[in-house]
Amino acid sequence: MRDRFLRAARGERTDRPPVWLMRQAGRYLPEYHDVREEYSFLEAIKTPAVAEEISLQPYERFGVDGVVMYSDILTVLEPLGFDYHIESGVGPVIENPIEGPEDVPEPGSHDRVDEAIDYVGALLERLTARLGDEAAVIGFAGGPFTLASYVLEGGSSRNYVTTRRFRVEHPDAFDRLLHAFADVVADYLDYQERAGADVVQLFDTYAGVLPPEEYRGRLLPLHRETFDAVDVPTIAFVRNVSGNLDLLADAGADVVGLDWTVDMAAAREELGDLPVQGNLDPAHLFGGPEHVRERTRQVIEKAGPEGHVLNLGHGVNKDTPVEGVEAFVETAKSVER
Repeated sequence: MRDRFLRAARGERTDRPPVWLMRQAGRYLPEYHDVREEYSFLEAIKTPAVAEEISLQPYERFGVDGVVMYSDILTVLEPLGFDYHIESGVGPVIENPIEGPEDVPEPGSHDRVDEAIDYVGALLERLTARLGDEAAVIGFAGGPFTLASYVLEGGSSRNYVTTRRFRVEHPDAFDRLLHAFADVVADYLDYQERAGADVVQLFDTYAGVLPPEEYRGRLLPLHRETFDAVDVPTIAFVRNVSGNLDLLADAGADVVGLDWTVDMAAAREELGDLPVQGNLDPAHLFGGPEHVRERTRQVIEKAGPEGHVLNLGHGVNKDTPVEGVEAFVETAKSVER
């Protein structure tokens, strides 16, 4: 329920951990495929009634405590003038990528997000009206480094060498690009809050490939500015920072999202009273219901009764068995404190 989620995000003790999953609505659900037979991905996210239906599918099936809006981190490219489409088997393709410093937009030059991507606000308003106090409505956005990697090299990179090379060869232009994204994302999350989001999460998923000193110098100030733009609880998620949890702790978010490479007990000790989210390895959802229950209970026990939002360490894989997700959620609901 909504109150349970918000209390955990504030670091308070809860009767059980609130639970939701990253990539909660999507291809592992048969009812999702039924909807997508009629709509392309972009049509679905840009049609509020359809996006609402898809967003609510996991809530209606599992009774999760948080409903994340069905959208994409790339929607925020539109106010900055970037065009993209989705190719089957490839993923997102940026139609006008950045090829040199001259292509980098100026910070603050974006269009009004409430006009350019008004369908996101319409979706959040529908979810808020539908759910009331039954579940928290979760908004999200991509972080500056992650968005920069898309406009520099698309979504299929595994080592982000083009993005890392651009930052070395054109450091001033790279910083301008990060600032341009930070500005539009701050406006975007503020817009989500005004439209009804109870919680917002920043996915700077790929930023963990940066050396720690560059992460701290380049990204942390931008993350702090982004989180300062909203008053609702905020969650920071970056993958592959298991040895640098202090970077996430310093980002200014209310909750730190942990991937599965982090030991939950060690993270709790290092982060102190800072609330955490996570962090079951999504691959465990393939292990059968009893295996899922055992592994989920381990995460819950390590996290303790205060300030823990149960989630995966990354998104739900498209081939995940539904019964694995069901066992994960039901384990959270079975906790007695």
